[in-house]
This record gives sequence, structure tokens and C-alpha cells, in this order.
Amino acid sequence: MGHLERRLLGLRQRLLFTDEPDPGVLQGVFALLYVLDLTLRAAGNGSPLDVGMWPTVGLALTAITSVLAVAVPWERLPPWAVGLLPMLDLAALGLSRMDEQGGGAGILAVVPALWLGRQFGRRGAVAAVLGTTLLLALPSLVFLGFTGVNLSRAVLIPVVAGWAAFAIASALDQVRAGMDVIAHQRRISEAIFDTVDVGLVLLDRTGAYEGMNKRHEDFMRLAYPAGHAGTAGQLGLVYGGDGSTLFARDEMPTYRASRGEEFADIRIWVGNDPLTRRALSVSARRVEDERGAFAGAALAYKDVTDFMRALRVKDEFVASVSHELRTPLTSINGYVNILLERDDLPTDVVAQLEVVARNTVRLTRLVSDLLHTAQNDEGPMRVVREHTDLAAVVRGCVEAAGPAARRAQVTIAVDAPDTLTANVDAERMAQVVDNLLSNAVKYSRREGHVRVRLGTDAGGVVLSVADDGIGIDAADRDRLFTRFFRTREAEERAIQGVGLGLSITRSIVEAHGGRVEVHSQLGVGSEFVVRLPQ
Repeated sequence: MGHLERRLLGLRQRLLFTDEPDPGVLQGVFALLYVLDLTLRAAGNGSPLDVGMWPTVGLALTAITSVLAVAVPWERLPPWAVGLLPMLDLAALGLSRMDEQGGGAGILAVVPALWLGRQFGRRGAVAAVLGTTLLLALPSLVFLGFTGVNLSRAVLIPVVAGWAAFAIASALDQVRAGMDVIAHQRRISEAIFDTVDVGLVLLDRTGAYEGMNKRHEDFMRLAYPAGHAGTAGQLGLVYGGDGSTLFARDEMPTYRASRGEEFADIRIWVGNDPLTRRALSVSARRVEDERGAFAGAALAYKDVTDFMRALRVKDEFVASVSHELRTPLTSINGYVNILLERDDLPTDVVAQLEVVARNTVRLTRLVSDLLHTAQNDEGPMRVVREHTDLAAVVRGCVEAAGPAARRAQVTIAVDAPDTLTANVDAERMAQVVDNLLSNAVKYSRREGHVRVRLGTDAGGVVLSVADDGIGIDAADRDRLFTRFFRTREAEERAIQGVGLGLSITRSIVEAHGGRVEVHSQLGVGSEFVVRLPQ
């Protein structure tokens, strides 16, 4: 907005009484209208100087009042002092009315009346009524006589002027009451803004910081010890979730939010000192104007340092335990293989040792996967592909799950071709089937049924494991493949498990370029479908 536009806007606000009354502006308006009245009178009389003695005296009084309005520093005087100006204007109008022609100057009483009402509220409105009556109505009535027309003017002018003054005073009271409410609500909002234990930031549409609370100021001192310019995307001591990789500008949460992006739970670290640095979870939401256009963004920074450190301790513990379990498992597997090499063992003992060997291998694989979950930086799960008969893998897994199914009184039915060759990691795919079968049996009711199907379609290999068990609540499905997550039903029924099976299953399937689908209804059952490219 240019200088001229700002001046015009200020003048308009003063003329419409939306801004604090300006004595110079309001007196200037009154003086112009007063001169206009005298000019029109003179034109009607045929002579530019024929306006009468008293109106001329009133013009002189108006001129003096105008000089006072501009020259006197009213802001240094008591607040009531400026009220003398509209009273002098009413006196000038009274002098103008003391003329045989009368003129239309009486209507100008509204200007000082509005001025008094806006400046002093209801007291100013009362002063406007008294001033109009004493300085304008009564003098003209005495001078012109008690005729019907003069009496009408003498009564109506104070009434209309007083009405206008009271109207603007009442409106001003309502505005002040509204402003008090807004100010109170603002103080409450600011108190909440600074009290919440979450860092809050407001950005405008250009990415400039509009405000932040005290909690976020603490985070800013860690991230920007040399100071911050108040612009989104500024680089500092801001790291990714690993705590060691500095963010680039286009990765900064504020920069992304300033581009209109919405997100939740972005993990960052701020600060360098291991003792004081903090981990934050950042979320952002757009702010839109009444037309739906981008008007800014709001960001929330939640301190999750304790949670992140607890995760790290947990991962270190899991990794340590996994390493410790590998040694005895390797020993067990070695001695079992030595026994299997003997040719003097009874057939039933050999069969039992083979079961021990098979389950030792699976337990070793589970420990390895547990270690993998604790070491996220190792990257995606590695698979070794080879031509594998998946049908044989599925049947072997069903056979291995037989004892557990019989103990749970659950029957397992298999629908698979005699052979189905695919280029997959045999051990990993056996782990997928084992995990899905184990869950299906555990979550089935007594005398329940589990159905395993293996086949192909246009997209590749399809494996499904379905049960008629307790099902999965819709609220839990989004987190079903999260590490260590267990459904509420599993916890309520005390079903054994650590919540790793499905997470590992998805990792294996995705490592093969496939995907896992879940179809479930609470109380009816669940079906897990694995789709692998051919």
C-alpha cells in the first residue's frame, strides 16, 4: 500500500468515525459545510455578501475554532478540553440561525453531535442535546419568534442531533465491550499458547515467523545458538531421525510447511551437545483464507527425547540378547547334526532329531530377524533367490504346525498344486508361511478351521492363510505390521507372542517385490494374502 493510499484510508476512517476523532479533520469538515450553507444563501439572495450580520459572526467564530483545532496541542490537555470545539460549532450554528432567512444550517448540528458522542460516549451525547438546545434551538426561537415552523425546528434539531449522538455512543459501547472480550480471549489464548508443553510456530504465507511460544524458543536456542532470522527453512543444528545427518533446506519442517505441505510425526534432533540435545516429533497443518487459498501454516514440536532414548536402549538390549542366543543355538544345531550323521540310531529317534534340527534352524532365523529389527541401519532384509518348489515348502510348514494345531483343536486344510516353482528364498518363504500359520492357529477358537491356499493368477504367485477366529479390529489394522505391536484382543486373551511375526513377514515379502493384504472382520475371522511377482 502506497503513502497516498494510506493517507486516504486514514482520512476515510476519521470521517466515518471508525478511528479516534481528529479535531483538525472534523473541524475542517464542519467549516466547509458551514461555508457552503452561507454561499448558497448568498446566491439565493443575489449578492455574495448578503448573508446577514449574525451568520457572518458565526463564520468568524467557525474560523477561530478551526485555527484552534489545528494549532492547539489537544493531546497535552485534559481529555474534556477538546469538547469545547464542537460546542463552539453549535454556538456558530446558533448565530447562523439568527437570521430572517434561517437557512439550512440547523442540520449541521449532527456533525458536532456525532463528534461529542464518539469522543465522550453517553456523556458526550447528553452534552450534544444540551448544547444543541441552549446554543442553537433556543436562541433562534427567541430571535425568530414562537411560530409553528420555528418551534418545529427548535424541537426536532436537538432530537435528531441527540439521537445521532446516542446512537454512535451506544455503538461505541458495544465495540468497546466486544474489544474487551477479544482482549480477554487473547490473553487466555496467549496464556495457553505459552503454557502447553509443545513448541508451537505460526508461519504466514511467505514463510515468515508470525509467532512462537516460550516452549519453542527453548528448542530454537538449541537449533540456532547464533540466532534465527525468522524465516522458514533456515539451516541450523537440525538433524534427521538418526541424530547425525544434517537436514537440507528442502527437508526442514518449516520449509515444507511454508510450501503448503501437511505432515505428522517427522522425527528430528536439535542441538549438538549429547547432554542437552532434544528429539522432536513435528507435525504441520495448512492455514487457509476464506477463499481456500494458502495463508500460512501452524507447526507443533513435541519433545520425544525420552521415548527415542528408550527405543535406543530397547534396540541395544534386543541386539545384545540376540547375540547371546546365537552361541548356544549354534552349539545345539552342531551337536544335533553330529547325531544325525550316525547310522546306529533308531528310526524314531532320527525323526525326533530332525524335528529338533528343523526347529533349531527356525529359532536361529528368528533370533537373526530379531537382531535385524534392532539394527535398522542394516537396510532392507536380504534374500537369496533360487528355484524353489513353494508347494513343498507350504506342505512342510503345515506339517510342522500340526502338533500346535492339534493341541489347540484346530484343523488345517491345504489347497495347493503338486508343485509350484518360483524364484524365491526358500528359508525366508518358509518363515512367512510359519508366521501366518502360527497366527492363524493362535487366534482361532477351539474346533476352528484354518485354510491354506497356494496358486497363481495373472500377477504371479498367490498364497493365502485364512481362519475363522476372533478377527482384527479395524482400529488395529493400520498398525498390524508395526514391530512389537499386539492387538487389544491378543492382550486381553493373553495370547503368546512378541509382535514381530507380521513385521518380519512383510519385510520378507517386500524384499521379494511382493505385498501382503489383510481382510478381516471382528468376530468372524481373518485372511492374509501374499502376492509375489512371478
